[in-house]
Amino acid sequence: MSYTEPESQQGAGGSEGFDAFFRRMYPQLVRIAYRVLGDQEAASDVAQDVMLAAYARYPEDLTNPSAWVRSAAVHSALNHARGGRRRGRREARQVPREAVPAPDEQALEADERRRVRQALSRLPKEKATILVLRHSGLSYLEVAEAMGISPASVGTTLRRAEEQFRKEVTP
Repeated sequence: MSYTEPESQQGAGGSEGFDAFFRRMYPQLVRIAYRVLGDQEAASDVAQDVMLAAYARYPEDLTNPSAWVRSAAVHSALNHARGGRRRGRREARQVPREAVPAPDEQALEADERRRVRQALSRLPKEKATILVLRHSGLSYLEVAEAMGISPASVGTTLRRAEEQFRKEVTP
């Protein structure tokens, strides 16, 4: 079963068709990237990069532009998060010792978010992608379209991804 964008949103490759596509998809991409990164500015950067890449290919080179940009947003955010961990380790070594720690509650929340992001980054790309897409509010059908899998297999794939995620996130 293949999905195509409604005619009014496809356009003929002109800016008007892409403008409508951009307005519809950009907020979703920011939410998806934010789920992975936990940083609004970085999520916006990822969404912009994905939309720039989509613009160059829209619509001729994309059979399902919505699915492509959703999947690209997850992959880009995961790559950004992996690179950010390396930057974070370098910056942590440079933090002055007299820095004041965050209150207990904030520290625990930050630690939990860090553990979740690290666990996601250790998962195979398909499992991390399905978790992020589904927990970003996409329906099973939308997840299936974004990942190029059958809607019937989303539940099983998601369950397996959640099981592996629990193993990764548990200390």
